[in-house]
Amino acid sequence: MRRVLLLLGIIAVILLAGFFALRIWTKSSSPESMALYSQDGFSIKVDYCRPYKKGRTIFGGLVPYGNVWRTGANEATVIELGQNVDIAGKALSAGTYSLWTIPTRENWTIIFNRETGQWGTDYNPAEDVLRVPVPAQPHNPVADQFTIMFSPETDGADMLLIWDQTEVVVPIRKQ
Repeated sequence: MRRVLLLLGIIAVILLAGFFALRIWTKSSSPESMALYSQDGFSIKVDYCRPYKKGRTIFGGLVPYGNVWRTGANEATVIELGQNVDIAGKALSAGTYSLWTIPTRENWTIIFNRETGQWGTDYNPAEDVLRVPVPAQPHNPVADQFTIMFSPETDGADMLLIWDQTEVVVPIRKQ
């Protein structure tokens, strides 16, 4: 009985060490980051991972056009809204959502999904709360690393999604 428990303990330690090694390895290629915006009681927080271009064709290549993308790397990107907002003119309640996108050459669909905490390939469309279309535009110079940032605007902020030669502006306004 002692040997069985010892063997199970050794297996558990090996599996745990492997899990942490894999986590460190994936995070080194696409480090965790946070984009924050806060002004006059209006707050937005985005937790995401920032993959690198590494000489690859990103949109229409690594990230195929017309398919759902995790909007980052590793775990699904999470956005926390501190108040009710309008996203590109459509209402969204305060709360925490996973953030997904469907890129195309000219327009992206921005998806807010109520399921959070999942790996970035576990998308469940039945949990979608809001989908809004926004235009894509060229970005110059080429952005080697995926970035989410905010630009202050009247009554809110624009969330900028930038990678490679593409920039997407998602207007977020106070209700």
